[in-house]
Amino acid sequence: MKNSVQSPFDKLVDRRGTNSYKWDSCPEGVIPMWVADMDFQTAPFIIEALHKRVEHGIFGYTKVPDSYYDAVVNWFKNRHGWTNLQKEWILYTTGVVPAISVIIKAFTQPGDQVIVQTPVYNCFFSSIRNNGCEIVENELIYKEHTYQMDYDDLERKAADPRAKLLLLCNPHNPAGRVWTREELQRLGDICIRHDVLIVSDEIHCEFVFPGHKYVPFASISEELQHHSITCNAPSKAFNTAGLQIANIISDNPDYRQKIDRAININEVCDVNPFGVIALQAAYTDEGAEWLRQLNEYLLGNYNYLKEYFEKELPQFPITKLEGTYLAWVDCSTLKYNSDEIAEQLVEHFWVYVNEGSMYGDDHFIRINLACPRQRLEEGLKRIVAGLQELL
Repeated sequence: MKNSVQSPFDKLVDRRGTNSYKWDSCPEGVIPMWVADMDFQTAPFIIEALHKRVEHGIFGYTKVPDSYYDAVVNWFKNRHGWTNLQKEWILYTTGVVPAISVIIKAFTQPGDQVIVQTPVYNCFFSSIRNNGCEIVENELIYKEHTYQMDYDDLERKAADPRAKLLLLCNPHNPAGRVWTREELQRLGDICIRHDVLIVSDEIHCEFVFPGHKYVPFASISEELQHHSITCNAPSKAFNTAGLQIANIISDNPDYRQKIDRAININEVCDVNPFGVIALQAAYTDEGAEWLRQLNEYLLGNYNYLKEYFEKELPQFPITKLEGTYLAWVDCSTLKYNSDEIAEQLVEHFWVYVNEGSMYGDDHFIRINLACPRQRLEEGLKRIVAGLQELL
């Protein structure tokens, strides 16, 4: 399944020796298909904007300009329908994980409960534990190779007076769901009923495949907007995670004051000039077109993986991917747990994937699809050979 026309995303870029966490954490020869950053160069217009800033030659402390806030507001209004978003609602910080940590610090006390919908992004667990809180799992329901929310279980767990926050992953990593407006509304109604604050991690919001639509949680209604805090960043979409910029959005000035204090306590209040420049370059019409092409390529990668597994390993169902670039593979047919599977793949077949135990489900592995097709093909050959041997 080859592309007839060469895509800019087909370009193979050697990332070894660049202090890449993804690549330089692996031995030479291993293909890393684990941590969620892409092997594509970021958009040319972002690189151009960064070059221009570098040429100035001075990189002192950064004041975030009004144009930065305007870029965020206009992007989410025009692209995602968050029509009443205001620049005063935005607090910047270094990343979405630090953002989640400071929000937990601001709104909980040690011993409070924080609800997560497992399987879910592994840093949710560490952020909760690091603040001395208890993790409460509202497990998603796995059915017909996709996931649904368990509202009855959520109702029970949200009713506990110790439950203070729910961490929502929208779109969901690693389940690949792009939650619908109706699903988000129902979740929000339960949390409001029990006074549980929703913290929505929307970092994967730009990766949505045809037939699905990302809905900013806070855009659904004023009631949900008042009862939630949103975290987002351009870092996943434009492959700029190392530039260290993210946003925390709340319409409640009291919430913002608490969060701002926690940001300063955690010392994640200063950002670098390149993150500020890159966001403004990304959140433009050029950025929207680049993302359109990227999503088209990622969908091709997902379809390639799906067809390859259906042919070579039909015993390993691929979870339906509505968004993100992270394939979630059901390995429950094996007698091995996910840690053993991942270890086998990296040690004997030289390909690095994420074990599902990181996210709360030991029967799955996670594969990062955001790489040139040629690299994907070789990585999948290795994964399939390893899984076939384990069978």
